[in-house]
Amino acid sequence: MIELSGLKKHYGDVAAVNGVSLLIPDHARIAITGPSGSGKTTLLRLIAGLEIPDEGTIKIDKKLANDPGLRIEPSARGIGFVFQTAALWPHMTVRQNILFCLQSLPGKEGEARVTELLERMGIAHLGQRYPDQISGGEARRVALARALAPRPAILLFDEPLTNLDDELREDLLSLISQTVRESGASMVFVTHNTAEARAVADTVIGFRKGEVVQP
Repeated sequence: MIELSGLKKHYGDVAAVNGVSLLIPDHARIAITGPSGSGKTTLLRLIAGLEIPDEGTIKIDKKLANDPGLRIEPSARGIGFVFQTAALWPHMTVRQNILFCLQSLPGKEGEARVTELLERMGIAHLGQRYPDQISGGEARRVALARALAPRPAILLFDEPLTNLDDELREDLLSLISQTVRESGASMVFVTHNTAEARAVADTVIGFRKGEVVQP
């Protein structure tokens, strides 16, 4: 469960997130929609711990994740994050990119988990290739596999289908929907595309000028 209370984040005079209070239950699949510049990505980065709020609190699984004297690091929040771009490490193979997130597992267990995910994503044949040797759509599948690898309780998606053609977007949207449901994780999916939001989430929340509004 994620609980946001009075969350604020300013950049200069601009309120990117302006007093947001929101409860996201366990296993919920939430989409947040709104135009570019509305603060959606900033909200996601605050939840992940990639940004520090100016005011307000974030609780994850009923535990405080931020306070003036406390900040739980992103790696300790039980969160998987899929960015707008695949953001793969170029010096690592596809398999190594995913395995990097499984360093806490014994070698054989980690390798087995990577093999399972590569097969689930339909990219088992790409394991030994480098990011510059695969397509944009394949890279997004690797990014999804990497986020799922440590079995996080929460999955955050920041417009993960940006700049993909319609057919590929539909394929990946279906894959995301299926794998999130199978994982049992809570999901927050940020997009400016309302149809995309409705396809992947059970609840759609509108976001404008740093505030929650009707979608």
